[in-house]
Amino acid sequence: MTRKFDFLVIGSGIAGISFALKAAQYGKVALLCKTTLSESNTSFAQGGIASVTYEPDTFAKHIEDTLISGDGHCNLAAVEKVIYEAPGQIEELLKWGIDFDKDEQGLFDLHREGGHSEHRILHHKDNTGYEIQESLIRQVKAHPEIEVYEHYFAIEILTQHHLGQIVTHHTPDIECYGAYVLNQQSNNIHTFLSKVTLLATGGIGSVYSTTTNPEIATGDGIAMVHRARGIIKDMEFVQFHPTALYHPGERPTYLITEAIRGYGAVLRTQDGKEFMQKYDERGSLAPRDIVARAIDNEMKIRGHNFVYLDVTHKNPEETKMHFPNIYKKCLELGIDITKDFIPVSPTQHYLCGGIVVDLNGCSSINRLYAAGECSCTGLHGANRLASNSLIEAIVYADAAVKDAIAKIDNITWNESIPDWNDEGTSLPEEMVLITQSFREVEQIMSTYVGIVRSNLRLKRALNRLEILYRETEHLFDKSVVSREICELRNVISVAYLIIKQALLRKESRGLHYTVDYPERMRHEL
Repeated sequence: MTRKFDFLVIGSGIAGISFALKAAQYGKVALLCKTTLSESNTSFAQGGIASVTYEPDTFAKHIEDTLISGDGHCNLAAVEKVIYEAPGQIEELLKWGIDFDKDEQGLFDLHREGGHSEHRILHHKDNTGYEIQESLIRQVKAHPEIEVYEHYFAIEILTQHHLGQIVTHHTPDIECYGAYVLNQQSNNIHTFLSKVTLLATGGIGSVYSTTTNPEIATGDGIAMVHRARGIIKDMEFVQFHPTALYHPGERPTYLITEAIRGYGAVLRTQDGKEFMQKYDERGSLAPRDIVARAIDNEMKIRGHNFVYLDVTHKNPEETKMHFPNIYKKCLELGIDITKDFIPVSPTQHYLCGGIVVDLNGCSSINRLYAAGECSCTGLHGANRLASNSLIEAIVYADAAVKDAIAKIDNITWNESIPDWNDEGTSLPEEMVLITQSFREVEQIMSTYVGIVRSNLRLKRALNRLEILYRETEHLFDKSVVSREICELRNVISVAYLIIKQALLRKESRGLHYTVDYPERMRHEL
């Protein structure tokens, strides 16, 4: 079955939904969700959304904080774009009904997080992402020009390759015509033709054994663009959040927001001693890469699996008011955060690299845009500043809409795309092969490609991964398509890109720390 839309949006987080809402004024939109509208990385974002709002904060301060956090690897034009446009996008969120917390005077109750020099984080309690997601979903469901497809999984983006042409990284003017999409309930594969396609497929957390991301975060958009010969970069910069709740076996790992350290929580070793001042003068409020490496080092020195986060010195009622969900979650595990230390450890949280896009959100493939965590705008550089991701997603979704509507009248559907061909395939005999391979990828990445790396570890990871790649491609070629086999292919592609790009970086910078090159190169890359 073939369906035709002006705009095809793959992914239903803040980037995908905000793009869909704006694009729907100019044409018919298909919004694809791998599971449901509600399940996205956005929903799990606790801390908030960064924007200059009140004095003494300034754009210059926010820009400087972002550049410092990015460790000399940011694209200044992207940084300025996001930070200057942030207040206008916050206004749009308010018009869509999003409820940010205010103080008794009616002013926004701004948090401060690690790496920020001022209070500039707008938030809704400690579940800001969920509040934004639910508000946007209400708008989407009420819009007549948006068709939502839940449990539809994008397999491949359509390019000249599907017309029988050989497409390589050197092919000029690769174009995207839409996507092949699996209806997970009927197991039929549909052809979605579009004039413009936006990838908003989120993060890559499922490449690692512990992550704050939902299980659907398998890097699908990045892997599809890689297979389509688009440009991917900065994959080595994988952010590990310093403070995830230590509760083995729980997936996704529960995040203890950075805002709690901005509020005054202090990191301690298991014997109760503060340690962050040994690593950075900013102490527990240093940027994430520094805090995560410090915790990792303390745990390795002592042979411990976690450290503590201490907020017991703060007013108990105020703590419960600011962080009701964290309080409730910890209490369920027998931890009263107003009296007890919180056990935490670093876990995979965010990717700073991805599909390379310009200031309009355009990828290297014509008619294909990317926004949100799957994209690489240059804003984050080598390390993301806390709460810059949600604002980046809506700023770039907005830029992509503006660019797309300026071009769309000159674009037609490519109706020469053939239907998906699955002749000669059969259902995989043993699903355990897929499940086991998935676990092996997670183990390889967590063991060898974590917070601290070395060439030896990276090469060993690559060798192990190449075996899994060959096995999986063989299985894919002879199997009826399923979400499980596609996700396995995608995590292997993403893991490969992380390792290859980590091996190419002969320095330590931001989130990429290698014992072989502990110093940062002085010239800017």
